[in-house]
Amino acid sequence: MSQYTQTPGAQHNQVLCDLRSDTVTRPDAGMRAAMAEAEVGDDVYGEDPSLNRLEASIAERAGKEAALFLPTGTQSNLVAMLAHCGRGEEVITGRDYHVYKYEAGGASALGGIILDPLKVSADGGLEPADIAGAVKEDDSHHPVSRLLSLENTHNGKAVSLARLDACIAPAREAGLSVHLDGARVFNAVTELGCDLAEIAKRFDSVSICLSKGLGAPVGSVLVGPKDLITRARRLRKMVGGGMRQAGVLAAAGLYALDHNVTRLAEDHARAAALAETLRALGAGAVDHNTNMVFFTPAHGDNAALGVALAKAGVILSAGGTGAIRMVLHKDVTSEGFDATLAALKSYYG
Repeated sequence: MSQYTQTPGAQHNQVLCDLRSDTVTRPDAGMRAAMAEAEVGDDVYGEDPSLNRLEASIAERAGKEAALFLPTGTQSNLVAMLAHCGRGEEVITGRDYHVYKYEAGGASALGGIILDPLKVSADGGLEPADIAGAVKEDDSHHPVSRLLSLENTHNGKAVSLARLDACIAPAREAGLSVHLDGARVFNAVTELGCDLAEIAKRFDSVSICLSKGLGAPVGSVLVGPKDLITRARRLRKMVGGGMRQAGVLAAAGLYALDHNVTRLAEDHARAAALAETLRALGAGAVDHNTNMVFFTPAHGDNAALGVALAKAGVILSAGGTGAIRMVLHKDVTSEGFDATLAALKSYYG
């Protein structure tokens, strides 16, 4: 079942806690005020001061020369792959990574780029030997291997710096560029206890999401060297991502960076507490990583659990028979979290 599928039984009068994804967060009063007061201009002309500040701020945090604001993470990854690769060239990535599984094949459909998907290991990384083996020989029968695309976090798992280095080494040896889908990279930063630049310096480009855990309503930023970002800016225009007075959105991103990065640790702590409660109930297999909990009910009663919790005001993506992903985020209140724990204890009590 896709992580984006609507929860069965999710229709109810009052939502106390929505655990389907951290994409459900909404701008709070402070963020809305910042958006309302944003200084704006025409960004296609490069004249939006708020957007210019956001791009400069993210580039500095990441230790990169330049940055580009895009409306979505999918478009940010697409533009990055198009900037790195020509038609008929290849991206080596993970079979379960977002760029391959959840972006509608855009790089292939729109850019003529081939994606070679490898098995993702349990820790969220790829195996160096698999990467080395996937690089194609310089032969007219093969596409040109051009880019390795990794992901951090993956399913909530923060891939360690040493593991990233091990994955990147064979790509560098083969002359490939390296991109990071860092949609939740600030969760990785929080978990690993490093700063953003420590991760970003390992990659030629990084896509960073401002929504999800950071709580902005929209937007991702692609960072990298100036020449790559210049190409990406043209490609953003080509795929319809050039915006005008986008400073209203940039203000939300700047507010998120100032107020919502350090608080990600709260989401991680709540995920750990939720996992501990589920383990104590003994109702199924439990795993948790950063802000995500994966719970596989022992009796396969996913849908029934989803309906029962929905009646208590708690929304889950609980269809199918596999693991239920529960995602903690800034809009989970103490009341909502307590209601979740109580509903689980009542159902399995």
